[in-house]
Amino acid sequence: MREPFQNEPFTDFSVVDHVVDFQEALRKVEAELGQEYTLKIGPNRIETIQKRKSINPSDVGQLVGIVSQADTVLAHKAILAAVSAFDSWKQVAPLARARVLYKAAAMLRRRKHEFSAWLVYEAGKSWAEADADTAEAIDFLEFYGREMERLADRQPVVALGGEDNELVYIPLGVGIIIPPWNFPLAIMAGMTMAAVVAGNTVVLKPASATAVIAAKFVELLEAAGLPDGVVNFLPGAGSEVGDFLVEHPLTRFVCFTGSREIGIRINEKASLIQQDQKWLKRVVAEMGGKDTIIVDQDADLDLAADAITASAFGYAGQKCSACSRAVVHELVYDEVIEKVVARTKQLKLGKANEQSTYVGPVIDERAYLSILKYIEVGRSEGIIVHGGKIGDSSGYFIEPTIIKDIAPDDRIAQEEIFGPVLAFIKAESFDEALTIANNTEYGLTGAVISRNRSRLEQAREQFHVGNLYINRKCTGALVGAHPFGGFNMSGTDSKAGGRDYLLLFTQAKVISERF
Repeated sequence: MREPFQNEPFTDFSVVDHVVDFQEALRKVEAELGQEYTLKIGPNRIETIQKRKSINPSDVGQLVGIVSQADTVLAHKAILAAVSAFDSWKQVAPLARARVLYKAAAMLRRRKHEFSAWLVYEAGKSWAEADADTAEAIDFLEFYGREMERLADRQPVVALGGEDNELVYIPLGVGIIIPPWNFPLAIMAGMTMAAVVAGNTVVLKPASATAVIAAKFVELLEAAGLPDGVVNFLPGAGSEVGDFLVEHPLTRFVCFTGSREIGIRINEKASLIQQDQKWLKRVVAEMGGKDTIIVDQDADLDLAADAITASAFGYAGQKCSACSRAVVHELVYDEVIEKVVARTKQLKLGKANEQSTYVGPVIDERAYLSILKYIEVGRSEGIIVHGGKIGDSSGYFIEPTIIKDIAPDDRIAQEEIFGPVLAFIKAESFDEALTIANNTEYGLTGAVISRNRSRLEQAREQFHVGNLYINRKCTGALVGAHPFGGFNMSGTDSKAGGRDYLLLFTQAKVISERF
């Protein structure tokens, strides 16, 4: 019998041996930079003329890899390969499918630092952020394997005399997996393998900025014994192949994590019935957030400052769960700002491969320029009390930036920036703080720092987010413990890493036999 699920422990980098091991992994990966990566459609590896370079955001002169790019002809072939593989994969016993995930998890665990090193170079993640990403990928594999085993058991239905009634969960068909670049291993692996373990086959279109990491994961799946055609690797420009995949009549579902704009576009296109399409496509989407930490007047202010700083500037604020707004009671407003500024000054901005770095680069030039424009907007809407400048010009470095005296309806308070920019908003009361926290179109994460039980209970009822954290930071959801997903424009109310998630990739069939 398999042991109960437990989260993969994070690496303790205060241990010298762990530091040495990670440095060795960085050297190993650095020696492999610049290689070429092909598409994988069914059993075939396909090199294309059109290619895209992946670069290190910490050092834009360093090439991470060169990735072949698909067109619509190859996208069609990938869907057909997935359709062909579905006929046999759906008949594989659920436990056997789960064993592929367990095998992949074991192999990933043995190569944990190696995959984390790829995250350092391609995604610009610090050591700790990369290690957490890889640990979460392992968690998803282990958790979803067990979830499939649970769903494969006989499900409870009301007994009727003279009848045998059974409910079984069967797969949907061919799915399109479109993961984000900010958790390019964990979320990519979780989305892909949740669909696969449920018996579906997929076309994986990785985020362009982090396609090499996805290619490495697909290689891992091959080594773990996943049959050809179950996961088809199809890097390519979203503008060229994304719409085609979503609109294809043989696509049964789309699983997406990314921006609000693209999520809405996918939802709209998937809703249109194509010729010869005989189902309503299912869309599973996580679309970002504008997340708030509320600090009450009687809060532990050191705890508040720690939570805000970590939530705002971990991975340079490039998390959909990141704290981009701190709404603070007017009686402690100035003191909390002072404490957060003091802590932020201690955060080292630098290259992701350096152990001392806390805030690394943002992902690419497009993000870099967008964030800098938002900082200028913030300069006009409030007062910059820390940061606001760029770092080393060799990479996409932006200082952690804190802007105070922002109004609740300002652009800085409403639009998802996805970078190291934190807005402080003053509230006259806890009621007003909750109103401000709920005044965006998103509803992903939030946190409340308070010692007042009645206000904490009020927040439990009135703070409308999918993941509410009390007296802790609003980032760092753990698989199994914190099923993750938000409300409103944050997505389709799915909960990754929870007991409901695999149901999104299955359909329930009831069989009744009269004796």
